[in-house]
Amino acid sequence: MTNRQVLLLIAAFVTLTLGSFIWYIATWDADERTDLRIEDTHHLALFEILPPEAPTLAKGMTL
Repeated sequence: MTNRQVLLLIAAFVTLTLGSFIWYIATWDADERTDLRIEDTHHLALFEILPPEAPTLAKGMTL
């Protein structure tokens, strides 16, 4: 490939990338987006993967 072809490929890639980003921003609608924050972090399911002796260890007691 010649230098001109490589430069044209790079320019096409940059143009496509920049154009898709501008399209994404131009069509952005915040009302359609969902909120992914975890409101109550104490409801995580960690208790399901802890071993049975975990409550004893959490209190500072030895096995």
